[in-house]
Amino acid sequence: MDHLQKFAAQFRTRMFLILFTNSMFILGAWWIADSFLIAEPELMLAFLISVSIISIAILGWLSAKYLIQPITYIWQSILHVSPETANTPAPNLKHVLFGRELVTALVSHVYQMANVVDAVEKTAGEKHHDLHTDFVANSLPLPLAVLDKDMNILFVNNALLKYTGRADADTAGQNVYSVLDMSFTNEHTFDRWLEKARADKITSSHLWERVRLNVPESNHPRLFDLVAYYNKNNPEGFEIMLVLFDRTRQYSQDDQAMSFVALAVHELRTPLTLLRGYIDVFEEELDGKLDDEMAGFMRKMKAAAQQLAAFTTNVLNVSRFENDQLVLSLQEEKWGPLLESAVNDMQLRAGVRGVKVTLKVDDALPAVGADAVSVYEVIVNLLDNAIKYSGKSKEIIVRSYLTKDGLIETTVQDFGTGIPESAMGNLFDKFYRDYHNRDKVGGTGMGLYISKAIVTAHGGNIWVRSKEGQGTTFGFTLVPYAKLADGQKKGDNADVTRTAHGWIKNHSMYRR
Repeated sequence: MDHLQKFAAQFRTRMFLILFTNSMFILGAWWIADSFLIAEPELMLAFLISVSIISIAILGWLSAKYLIQPITYIWQSILHVSPETANTPAPNLKHVLFGRELVTALVSHVYQMANVVDAVEKTAGEKHHDLHTDFVANSLPLPLAVLDKDMNILFVNNALLKYTGRADADTAGQNVYSVLDMSFTNEHTFDRWLEKARADKITSSHLWERVRLNVPESNHPRLFDLVAYYNKNNPEGFEIMLVLFDRTRQYSQDDQAMSFVALAVHELRTPLTLLRGYIDVFEEELDGKLDDEMAGFMRKMKAAAQQLAAFTTNVLNVSRFENDQLVLSLQEEKWGPLLESAVNDMQLRAGVRGVKVTLKVDDALPAVGADAVSVYEVIVNLLDNAIKYSGKSKEIIVRSYLTKDGLIETTVQDFGTGIPESAMGNLFDKFYRDYHNRDKVGGTGMGLYISKAIVTAHGGNIWVRSKEGQGTTFGFTLVPYAKLADGQKKGDNADVTRTAHGWIKNHSMYRR
């Protein structure tokens, strides 16, 4: 039997004796009163109640002092080791009346913990470990940086100095943002992760892929994967550790491949434009002269040409976007006619698949600040997705209305296959396609990626809601032209020029 079980058994025995003594005392008082003193029942009841109250009060006071004696000794030992009450004498455990084994064990643990705390405080008061003399840290072939809680650099190893082309004297004590000018592929930057980790984590780590490091006096940025580790209130002061895995060659090859694809697609635009022109001529010249089957072939050919044109536009815009060359000219546009034009152009592609697109636009929508060509591409991409994933459903509903925040929101709703919850977080990533439908539905994974870039550059937001098997709704917002900052307008018919950037600067002071 361990100390706690033995103490519990002793406690139960003493409680039984106390309650038994109280009961016998009340029983004896009743017998004496009934035999020699009181005959009336009312007086007898009042006498017994008074005796019970007195006995409970006396025995309760005496037993409480006796039963809490083990806790008293433990509390006294804590006061004895506490710096604020160090004058409290140590308890004499020989006077413990019961539970001595448990009390002795607990008091011993208190003293041991106090010794450990003293040792830790003594160690913390000594000089911190110097990473500059650490063989492992300096010999690590991966670039390494250690930061304090103020984001100042405490240590960088030789690999990081070589990687950034800096001297140790130029990095020690500097803020990390002035040494590592990092850009990320999306809004989930190191800065945002650290802010969240500091709010609700003690320790945390995270991996970012394809991070860009802009090196001063170099036209060739370095590309790497970044691993960060956070340790709140580290006793050595080493709160954040960054490790860089260079991937410049690998990612540069990917970029070159994308550039080659963009170049090839660019060369397709001329023959594609010629092809679409001939299709329009044939459609006009042969109107009413073809049978139903041939007319169907003509519609399918025109729809395929439209789809190929949308593909080439997506590829070229992705290439411009990632090279920070996608420039948008936001002008005053009537949203209803612009949206209706895009939907009408997609009716042919929808009709080929037997899908009906219904447009519902609220009256009196304000003019938007939009780049008509780019926002047309967003509508086409969302409708193209809805058509491809409609499944057995033959209806798509496009709505546009004014939100309570004064923004113009447009939604594209289908009632088809829906999107699995596991895929929702990656829908707007470049080249991402849900593996459930990858073999059933064609696509490149670039449409939603470039659509998000365009909407963001317009100052809006794009979102998605979906339930597998019940359809999907994509939506995006645009800012009314009247809300565009006057300082951004040029002239009377003020247009606003904005650039969509493929890389997001890590720190807010650097964000463009």
